[in-house]
Amino acid sequence: MNPVTGLFGAATALRNGLFDRGLLSARRLQQPVVSVGNLAAGGAGKTPFVIGLGELLKARGVRFDVLSRGYRRKTRGVLVVEAGGNAAEFGDEPLLIARRLAVPVIVGESRHEAGLVAERRFQAELHILDDGFQHRSLARDFDVVLLTERDFDDRLLPFGRMREPLSSLRRADAVVLPQEFSGKNFPVHEAIIETLARQQKFIWRMRKDIAVASAPVSPVVFCGIARPRQFFAQVHAAGINPAAEVEFRDHHSYERRDIERLVRMRGKLGAGGFLTTEKDAVNLGAWQSELNPLAVAALSVTFDHPTEIVGTILARTNLTKIA
Repeated sequence: MNPVTGLFGAATALRNGLFDRGLLSARRLQQPVVSVGNLAAGGAGKTPFVIGLGELLKARGVRFDVLSRGYRRKTRGVLVVEAGGNAAEFGDEPLLIARRLAVPVIVGESRHEAGLVAERRFQAELHILDDGFQHRSLARDFDVVLLTERDFDDRLLPFGRMREPLSSLRRADAVVLPQEFSGKNFPVHEAIIETLARQQKFIWRMRKDIAVASAPVSPVVFCGIARPRQFFAQVHAAGINPAAEVEFRDHHSYERRDIERLVRMRGKLGAGGFLTTEKDAVNLGAWQSELNPLAVAALSVTFDHPTEIVGTILARTNLTKIA
């Protein structure tokens, strides 16, 4: 093991141990908290899961809000996300969640402080804590952790993507796997999943798909997300043949030079227009008008057993009167 990775792992284990033994305490909100997180740095589908779970809760008539850090926003403190705002002010993923779910989304470095603001201003029965597995200073009533196939073989930061080892899943209540994932060809993977089941962890499955209402012919397809190859594969699966595929870094904040590069590429390749993700559309902001025509791929999620998922969460958070 690389010494730097070893130090990172030791620091993570020490911090978790202090919380586990009660030497570091977690503050509790008045209403129950459901945390949605992962072990790796990005790319597991937390935002789509939050949106999908939010849609299930809305269908049950549950009043909820979403608490988030607001990663890479340029503001500080606790803010209530305005759907008409911009990514620099609130962060791209909180803004996308607010627009898709039309529920209160509150960002803050301290999610406890964000939750207090939410409880003062809104009458939610439940808080969803976005990207909350490592944010242990806020007590939660149910922990959902999303895994990808890559997580089973990855390394800890800084030489891998893992923020915590797989052993941290002991803190989880439910583990979400990609619907297409099967550990049968990988005995170690299958053994881990079987161990989680023996520990009475809920094992749920989620599938992510895209829908494009009217894609231009041979578009320049671009994105700044954690797993761009997955998006490009979804585009091809939808029967779209890109003229080019362009990657930007995750949470990329678009500038004029990026737009000029994409426009030049369209002219050079004779592309019919542009295609990108909802998250990138948020980060484009006013630059969207410069990319014409621009199609935005809407992301949707499908759960294997949605009734079981929402029923379990409501039962574990003492909201069974709604279930």
